Amino acid sequence: MTEPIVVTKAPIKITESALKQLLRIRGEQNVGEEYGLRVGVKGGGCSGFTYILGFDVQKDKDEVFELNGMKVFLEKAHGIYLIGMEVDWHEGLNNRGFVFNNPNATDTCGCGTSFNA
Repeated sequence: MTEPIVVTKAPIKITESALKQLLRIRGEQNVGEEYGLRVGVKGGGCSGFTYILGFDVQKDKDEVFELNGMKVFLEKAHGIYLIGMEVDWHEGLNNRGFVFNNPNATDTCGCGTSFNA
């Protein structure tokens, strides 16, 4: 594997509340230090694309950056769909979980995990 390119300006944001939950999950699931947070998209869902958010090892196509002390992997090809996106965590009576605030989305579904760009 070639040495990763480290991007100094992250194309996405992670809010403090989302980071707190990610760190909690990382600790509860004993995720090793070799894993970073993968943020991306894949085809599917009711609006065309669904978000990817989870811990993974670095792949050759990844751009690597650090957000609030967390190593983040983003496949370069996914950047066009995610630049400017904010990952947040909502804790409420009707909605609890990660929320993706994506300025590139032209349409989203009711669940908030699927979008069209």
